Amino acid sequence: MSHLYLVRHGPTHAKSMVGWSDLPADLSDTAALDRLEAALPKDALVVSSDLVRAVHTADAIQRDRVRLPHDPDLREIHFGEWELKRWVEVNETHPDHVRAFWETPGDIAAPGGESWNGVVRRVSSAVDRLMAAHAGRDLVIVAHFGAILTQIARAEQMTGSEAFGHKIDNLSVSILRTLPTWEAEKINHVL
Repeated sequence: MSHLYLVRHGPTHAKSMVGWSDLPADLSDTAALDRLEAALPKDALVVSSDLVRAVHTADAIQRDRVRLPHDPDLREIHFGEWELKRWVEVNETHPDHVRAFWETPGDIAAPGGESWNGVVRRVSSAVDRLMAAHAGRDLVIVAHFGAILTQIARAEQMTGSEAFGHKIDNLSVSILRTLPTWEAEKINHVL
């Protein structure tokens, strides 16, 4: 039986839409990092997105686990022109567009950004590639809110709207069983 341990990176404390911007994580809560690390299987492989907030979080919980190369396909949703803007700012100029993006995710993308369906394809392809290359192994994937939601939606056969209804806290772990079938065992488990 293989599992995915989907870990959300440490907090950035940004109060805006942070997608592909390379903001650092606050990893000062070493007790939380220690609890998270202790809850992960010792023989799992560790991989992260290539954004520094995920890379440094993976560094903090890796310990003796084998580390795989950073994977840019595990990045957060690309917010395009909305990147680093607050929702209220975008709502002032594009109220219908931003509401549709969050409330009916699918093919709607931020200008110059990525749609929910696009991020699902990108992240699912990366996860499939990693699972094929490391068949039968558990994977700790340190990633982002949107990337994690894509795989929860996959496991639970949810729509994007249903997936966005889930809270994914920083330094939480969501555990998905992938064999024999996909199923979410825990979602947003904070230790």
